[in-house]
Amino acid sequence: MSPGELPVGIFRSATQGKISESRPLPQTGFARGPCRAAAGNASAQAEGCCAYCRGMTAVPERDIAPLAALLADRGRAAMLTALLDGRALPAGELARTAGVTAQTASGHLARLLEGGLVTAVRQGRHRYYRLAGPEVAQVIEALGRLGPPVEVRSLRQSRQARALRDARTCYDHLAGRLGVALFEALADRGLIEPEDDREHRLTPKGREVLVGLCVEVPEGGRRFAVACLDWTERRPHLGGALGAALTARLVELGWLERGRERRAMKITPSGRRGLLDTFGCLPPET
Repeated sequence: MSPGELPVGIFRSATQGKISESRPLPQTGFARGPCRAAAGNASAQAEGCCAYCRGMTAVPERDIAPLAALLADRGRAAMLTALLDGRALPAGELARTAGVTAQTASGHLARLLEGGLVTAVRQGRHRYYRLAGPEVAQVIEALGRLGPPVEVRSLRQSRQARALRDARTCYDHLAGRLGVALFEALADRGLIEPEDDREHRLTPKGREVLVGLCVEVPEGGRRFAVACLDWTERRPHLGGALGAALTARLVELGWLERGRERRAMKITPSGRRGLLDTFGCLPPET
């Protein structure tokens, strides 16, 4: 198999749900990372560029003030943080999480909808809200790296913080100490290799391992494999379409399961053995 071809079973069409046949790799496909230029989806890194010449005033390409205003309220920030695991939640649960009344929560959610940070879907009489996409989660994670830590005032808060640091979801991919350890194991074993500072690609050996594990990466415009800087560990974990697909498969295999705290993940005994045998990943002790 040439480096530009994909094995059958590694991609699944997101619209048809069928496995694609092996075919030559386009420039923006498997090895290069889709949408590498403009349309970043992001479990990816936010990319900012400010180009200017001497004597000229730099003009931002986007007006970020409205977005900053949406994030500047603690209630809305708490709601967005609660949605970081990628699941959809009802307004009532988001109101309780933010510690606000139902009326206040309704106003917050209306503003977040208008600002494009969340989407809503109706099921029966209820509306469920979720983040508008991985790029929103990435922005919130980035702010988490910059903001001061929340003061821990109870044993429960301490347990929550520990659980999230050990293993959690960053929208739809694995983060925390376990996510960082897995990313480093993939690189050390030669299953992924960098294309540049952020983008990565699978090696032939990596393709073989993922096919054996039945990991299926949906086709689409999302960036393929990205080094996503972890806000607790200050080191990268694996984001992008590959990170999401691998995390989903580890849950299907029973190697990972959701913890008691929202966003928290737990590694099972079989998962500890499987990660070590398959990827050479020695999960951190919790």
